[in-house]
Amino acid sequence: MMRNSTALSASAILFFTLATAVRADSPPMDLGTYPRATLEIVQHAGDSARRFSFDVWVADTPARSEQGLMYVRDLPAGRGMVFPFTPPRVVGFWMKNTYIELDMLFIDSGGHVVKIIERAPPLRLDLLGSDQPVAAVLELRGGEVGLLGLKVGDQVSWKRVGKAAAD
Repeated sequence: MMRNSTALSASAILFFTLATAVRADSPPMDLGTYPRATLEIVQHAGDSARRFSFDVWVADTPARSEQGLMYVRDLPAGRGMVFPFTPPRVVGFWMKNTYIELDMLFIDSGGHVVKIIERAPPLRLDLLGSDQPVAAVLELRGGEVGLLGLKVGDQVSWKRVGKAAAD
């Protein structure tokens, strides 16, 4: 019981930090200024493995994390955003100013998916949390997790493909 209240407190702190950091009067950053990476998800089934590849933006600064996919009106299949966290921590996300449904995959420090939230509804302030420390969160177009059959336990890795315009 103590762990849950600690996790909730940490999530609430992150939520309120993000809530106060994103200002309505500041224009959104161009996603072209975010670094990009090729991200791979591997599902192991017996002796075989299924691999899924995604082109993702990397939300690697507080400002990029605060904005995330807010203001995006369309997210093609195979695209997404990854939010790395060093050190791993309990995190919470919301859908304020996010106009599309998103699937969220919470990834531990070993690169395994430990939680999935499918089709997070747009324009909501409900806190969507990791429930445990995570090293990253991957956001994909709503419905992509179900379409591809992604699951808790899948292995995730990524590598940067270039510097952002603002780096």
